[in-house]
Amino acid sequence: MDFQIVIPVLISFVISVALGPIIIPFLRKLKMGQTERVDGVQSHLKKAGTPTMGGIIFLLSTVVASLFYVKDYPKIIPILFLTLGFGIIGFLDDYLKVVLRRSDGLLPWQKFLLQVVVTAVFVFYLLNYTDVSLAMLIPFWSGHYLNIGWLAVPLLFIAVIGTVNGVNFTDGLDGLASSVTIMVAVFFTVVSVGMNSGIEPITCAVVGGLMGFLLFNVFPASVFMGDTGSLALGGFVAGTAYMLQMPLFILIVGLIYLIEVISVIMQVTYFKMTHGKRIFNMAAIHHHFELCLIGLLAL
Repeated sequence: MDFQIVIPVLISFVISVALGPIIIPFLRKLKMGQTERVDGVQSHLKKAGTPTMGGIIFLLSTVVASLFYVKDYPKIIPILFLTLGFGIIGFLDDYLKVVLRRSDGLLPWQKFLLQVVVTAVFVFYLLNYTDVSLAMLIPFWSGHYLNIGWLAVPLLFIAVIGTVNGVNFTDGLDGLASSVTIMVAVFFTVVSVGMNSGIEPITCAVVGGLMGFLLFNVFPASVFMGDTGSLALGGFVAGTAYMLQMPLFILIVGLIYLIEVISVIMQVTYFKMTHGKRIFNMAAIHHHFELCLIGLLAL
């Protein structure tokens, strides 16, 4: 394996580590702090006021590290666009909620519309400026692809927006979304190198950026990534999967994202159908397990 792939990891890691002590105090000074539900996990109440929007740290480190490789690796452009595009949407949502004190942030229709627009630009670029097909590699069946014709386009919108929101639901415990996405990025890096696809600089940059961010996000977290980070990571995962023609693999390598989404859907549906009853103590499901663990420790 070419050891030059370590370079974007190191560049992004160093930038992320350097930005942490600069950005975190700045966010704290601006009072861009996390708010916690009173009826949620009680141990989270002490996290109230912890700076959020920290996703800026690894988003900037990923973008800067990737820019060194754009000329020689043009296939990273659509992934970079999707990552940055969703990161900006998340930033707007965080800014409205945390800085302007609008509790809802972006309205659901506004957020969805922006996500559709960003995804539309991505698919337009993919179809017109790359040689990447929307045919999907079938897991565990080497060399075989699933081609569903024009249906691949609406499926792309569902897969991208679904993945983005799946990562967003996963961001609820210190270091959870970061560590899960590091593993996903490492997987895509290995595949990219093996397939000689030419996108490994950005997958490596994400690995390095998240490793640096984890130094500040691991328990007890001194900063949270916010929607700025979680939406950006979702865009990265979806964009990378499509550039490798591996969107079906998201269901496997991103299984945790999928479980988080399903748990929320189940909770909301059951709550409405039963007029207030719950399947889980709290959704998303990582909060359910957290509450169960707290209950066991209290025995």
